[in-house]
Formats: sequence, C-alpha cells, structure tokens
Amino acid sequence: MLVLSRKPGETIWIGEDVEIVISEVKGDQVKIGIRAPRSVEVIRGELREDVSASNSEAILKNLDLIKNQKNNI
Repeated sequence: MLVLSRKPGETIWIGEDVEIVISEVKGDQVKIGIRAPRSVEVIRGELREDVSASNSEAILKNLDLIKNQKNNI
C-alpha cells in the first residue's frame, strides 16, 4: 500500500485517467473529489462489502433451491 500526505487542493493521479483531489481536511475527516472516466467504477468500500455479502447470500440460497429441486426429482 502506498501512503501519501496531501494538503487541501493537492492531487494524486492513478494512471492517466483518474485524479484524486483533496478538497477539505477537517478534524478526522477528509473530503476528496474523484475525476475518472464513466467506465471506471467508483464505489465506497463499505458498499462494496455489503454488495459482496448480499451476492454471496443470494448464491447460497440459489444453491439450496437447486439441491431441493434435485432431491424432489
């Protein structure tokens, strides 16, 4: 993991297309702006974890349904 120190107004580039802008630092909160092509998915970490957990749960339910259908045949 790369750890950088930045001040408000300073930027970080990821590749040629993604720019991270530090817009504000207040106490323990940092506000950032992200400029990226629409083809680049940008999502908060906690939402990604929630989606992953929901997907895993749905897969397990579908597997149970399939097993039950096979048992009933």
